[in-house]
Amino acid sequence: MIERLVRESRTVAVVGLSASPTRPSHGVASYLRSAGLTVYPVNPGLESWEGLPAYASLAEVPGEIDIVDVFRQPAFAVEVAAAAVEVGAGALWMQLGVISPEAAEVAAAGGLDVVMDRCLGVEHREVVGWS
Repeated sequence: MIERLVRESRTVAVVGLSASPTRPSHGVASYLRSAGLTVYPVNPGLESWEGLPAYASLAEVPGEIDIVDVFRQPAFAVEVAAAAVEVGAGALWMQLGVISPEAAEVAAAGGLDVVMDRCLGVEHREVVGWS
């Protein structure tokens, strides 16, 4: 499933994207964008990120979302999972350290593919070989 998601996905909503270049979310989003994916920054505290408009919620994202990449604490993952189901995303991807079986259940019950405690940037590099 991971290989399929990485190869086929073209749009990623990064929930919890930080403006700080030192934060993992910033690095992963920058990498995904440089690899040719469309990145939707989702953070109510940002107006924009790297020249892209930021969105306060998944519901505000204007296009289809292949992967919702979660950079929030596990306590918020269930809420993000429910929002991902609501907008019809293809997958819920919980980054390293984001472990929420409850969020995984919500997403899977809503028909989404689920990846937990894995880094999308690392997996993309391993599958696609982009550097």
